[in-house]
Amino acid sequence: MRDFRKYDLTSFREDLEELHIHLTEEQEERFLSFYELLVEWNEVMNLTAITEFDEVIKKHFVDSLSLVKAVPELEEKFLSGKASARKHLTLIDVGTGAGFPGIPLKIAFPHLKVTLLDSLNKRIKFLNEVIDLLELDDIKTIHGRAEDYAKQAEYREQYDICVSRAVANLATLSEYCLPYVKVDGLFVPYKSGEIDEELKSSE
Repeated sequence: MRDFRKYDLTSFREDLEELHIHLTEEQEERFLSFYELLVEWNEVMNLTAITEFDEVIKKHFVDSLSLVKAVPELEEKFLSGKASARKHLTLIDVGTGAGFPGIPLKIAFPHLKVTLLDSLNKRIKFLNEVIDLLELDDIKTIHGRAEDYAKQAEYREQYDICVSRAVANLATLSEYCLPYVKVDGLFVPYKSGEIDEELKSSE
């Protein structure tokens, strides 16, 4: 068993408190295992430029989980005590990279059924390692291009939520991501800063 006592989770817990997210000890340990694996693999392949613990917590983990703040109506579905409300919620993370936001969302909300899509096989191998180490259920990886999988019946219009933190303009992201979303589902791109112009051009 790994010793995680060296990590101070105070600010992580405070940030999650603001999002009304409360993790069990086991979930916290999964986040720490994910962090250690990320740093370990990052030494041999380029997964992230951010490796300092506090930075990863804030800019990757908390940012990923901020989905509940960006879309308040999801909070009830995510955090509802009704198993039926949570059990069937499906999410695809397009261009997941090192697993953001998909893996933090899966750790925090175990009843989500998650698909992680990425075009680089090396990253898929890393993600499979994370899934095995963290013993996550109802989560799978697919290797390929977003525009190709969107044409397949198995994936097209099959998801309640499509998310992406991929670095692309909103018009392009919408083109890639919207085909995955069910009728009445949601596409939530992670964007910050000045995006008015981007929003306008993506309409």
